[in-house]
Amino acid sequence: MPFFSQRANLMPPSPIRKLVPFAEDARKRGIHVYNINIGQPDIKTPQVFLDAIRHHNLEVLPYGHSAGLWEYRDELVKYYARFNIHIDSDEIIVTNGGSEAIIFAMMICMDPGDNIIIPEPFYTNYNGFAVEAGVSIIPVTSRIEDGFKLPPIKEIEKKITRRTRAIMICTPNNPTGYVYTRQEMESLKDLVVKHDLYLFSDEVYREFIYDGAEYISVMHLEGLQERAVLLDSISKRYSVCGARIGCLITHNRKILDAGLRLGQARLCPPTLEQIAARAAVHTPASYFEEVIKEYKQRRDVVFEELKKIPGVIALKPQGAFYTIVKLPVDDANKFSTWLLKEYHHNHETIMLAPADGFYATPGKGLDEVRIAFVLNVPAMKRSMEILREALKVYPGRVTH
Repeated sequence: MPFFSQRANLMPPSPIRKLVPFAEDARKRGIHVYNINIGQPDIKTPQVFLDAIRHHNLEVLPYGHSAGLWEYRDELVKYYARFNIHIDSDEIIVTNGGSEAIIFAMMICMDPGDNIIIPEPFYTNYNGFAVEAGVSIIPVTSRIEDGFKLPPIKEIEKKITRRTRAIMICTPNNPTGYVYTRQEMESLKDLVVKHDLYLFSDEVYREFIYDGAEYISVMHLEGLQERAVLLDSISKRYSVCGARIGCLITHNRKILDAGLRLGQARLCPPTLEQIAARAAVHTPASYFEEVIKEYKQRRDVVFEELKKIPGVIALKPQGAFYTIVKLPVDDANKFSTWLLKEYHHNHETIMLAPADGFYATPGKGLDEVRIAFVLNVPAMKRSMEILREALKVYPGRVTH
């Protein structure tokens, strides 16, 4: 048998997508499946984005700059200024989705064998990115009972070793919907300065904040000129998940120089999508007003229905369009599989994302799922009705 790499062995499957074969089989049996497992919104993409693709006048689709088209980066400077984030266009590395931005950050700031501290639950693909970069995630657990707020700084500090290079957060958070407060962000700033670390911040969901919560970016923190790394993507902002355009932003010249070299190794991010993303910077404010209103309605109907289900513990999120829900079940993986293989309610069922894959600590999240508010209000309401009825008859139901 030829050699097979340890990296390939360690690469985890996606808990978001691993149940897809069961969903496909359910559909073949005539069951309608509501996909609330994945962050794929049904929100319409802005017309300006689509028009830029439809009406481009290119006769040849060329390579672009390895760090991204200058024309696009110049527009991004204006976009971030709206959020009081002030950068220059040469402080942006455009990437193949936010995924590549995170991988670049890990590869630039850490050697194989180093570690990064991340509050869990976290976006499950961080696990895969860490494997690709050869680094270890050191989790510090946030709890649903505490509203998924930042764990105490003392708990985080205990995790720091001589191989720790960075702390990473996501705000607004995927998968919890939590929005880190100014005090929490300032505490993290003090910690990374004290221990000579980087602070990575995944801020993909900045547009989607509710109930007056305040968006605090890592770039708003004073005194982090060389330590702050902002990671971003257009996927959810404009509902263009297939466009695969993200970026890495920092004032640190060494990170930017190394990022450019990594960018040169893969040549360039996709040109046509950057042209469309440049146009999308001019998406009318009214678009986002309607989208935020829609997501808030979806969130609210989900929580109205969850309150009716005995034994369910859930917290209404202030941002993004996800929530982690604790269910009265023996095992969320078994329950989620059972929903697709054995259950239907009037020939309809739901697809959930078991939450254990959003944790790095073994045994965490076994009775939790992530629900994504990505379908219209009637569909989200119906999904919660199916969940309620399924829990009544699930053989592995437990009492907490």
